[in-house]
Amino acid sequence: MQFTSLVFILFFSVVFAVYWWVLGKKLKAQNIFLLLASYVFYANWDWRFLILLIISSGVSYYLGLKISETKTPGKKKLLVNLGLLFSIGTLFYFKYFNFFIDSFAELFKIKSTLTLTIILPLGISFYTFRMISYLLDIKNNKLKAETDILAFFNYIAFFPSMTSGPIDKAGLLLPQLKKERIFTLENGSDAARQILLGAFKKLVVANSISPVTQEIFQNYDHLSGSTVAYGMILFLFEMYADFSGYSDMAIGFARLLGFKITKNFAFPLFAQNIAEYWRKWHISLTSWLTEYVFTPLVIQFRDYEKKGLIAAIILNFILIGAWHGPRFTFVLFGLLHGLYYVPLILNDKLNKKKKFSKSVPTFKELGNILLTMAMVCFALILFVAPTLTDAVGMYGRIFSLSVFSVPEFMKIKILGLIGIIILIDWLNKDKEHGLEISRFKPFTRRVFYVFLIFMILYFGVFGNTSFIYEQF
Repeated sequence: MQFTSLVFILFFSVVFAVYWWVLGKKLKAQNIFLLLASYVFYANWDWRFLILLIISSGVSYYLGLKISETKTPGKKKLLVNLGLLFSIGTLFYFKYFNFFIDSFAELFKIKSTLTLTIILPLGISFYTFRMISYLLDIKNNKLKAETDILAFFNYIAFFPSMTSGPIDKAGLLLPQLKKERIFTLENGSDAARQILLGAFKKLVVANSISPVTQEIFQNYDHLSGSTVAYGMILFLFEMYADFSGYSDMAIGFARLLGFKITKNFAFPLFAQNIAEYWRKWHISLTSWLTEYVFTPLVIQFRDYEKKGLIAAIILNFILIGAWHGPRFTFVLFGLLHGLYYVPLILNDKLNKKKKFSKSVPTFKELGNILLTMAMVCFALILFVAPTLTDAVGMYGRIFSLSVFSVPEFMKIKILGLIGIIILIDWLNKDKEHGLEISRFKPFTRRVFYVFLIFMILYFGVFGNTSFIYEQF
């Protein structure tokens, strides 16, 4: 059940109507209904894994209470470790078990008989990180254990952000689940703008680019280097439109139900260095890893100064790469991004934030943006290549003399759509979300909204409703 499918639109319409008009201000009834709706949403994909979701929620809820009650440091540490072992072990089994078995068998040239047919549960990477952060926050006295089991199970299963995030912290979502929620026209209009923008990004931009990038990546060895490089540039915009489009719609649907969830993108296309790019891209994941992985590593390596900081950054990004899936190319993708940080650390520019000096970027600012995007696109080869052999082949094509030829599959429509995305982001780069355009008069804004609706109805590609990050 995808956000852009007719089934979801009908599902959400029923949820919205019952949630507000039937249940009104009955908080407990709303929460019960919301949990049932989330479970229906999840079971629509595969009901068998709904059992895993419920069991995982129950284990985390129980351990959270026990960790909070326990006064003995040793016992508390044991309970936390049990919770981490359960959560990480479950994720490892479903996502990485076959990868490690096959890699071991290949390394020692033996025939594997342990490989299993394992289906990856929808959203497991996202809800597992929610449970881990919940237990660690209780352990570190940042959060009290939740005693309202209904609120906690809703926090884990909240359907607007279930399949592809954002990875909301318990401290953000749990308090909202326990207080009265009021629907206002302001929240409704803000939500509608977010959903409209997300639908435009996904249905018009991402889905229009997808057939072109698939054609290029599947046939890279028969295409020119310039075409492969062009494909990587297109894929950057496809992935941004697809993932940020999902996040926009998730924020919008959550807002329609009275919730404010984590902002996941902050206009990363205008980042002027790689550190700024990661502060603006998939914010909930990078902030999660910064708090629970990078910061502890920095403390651990503090005696090694810059060398320790570099080691912490690289280890953190290797984990980011591995989080995406069981492929060596993902690990190298993370490693390369970690290495990108080394010059910034050595020159003491890691935490320096750059703001645009004028309403349009200067040549220096534009140069910084283009260099950052080139670095991101170069690393994306490792993201899209299914094997190291494919990655080497793609890099080989890009660094051949054919890179100076004219790229194939150049389409004015796609370039125009990318231009629209860039323009929308630039006009809203100082705003909370991507479609506020408050600097314009109401009539101009309405014309622009009508234009986006027209683009969706006329240019929208409705056949592909799945999102890229659902596979992670």
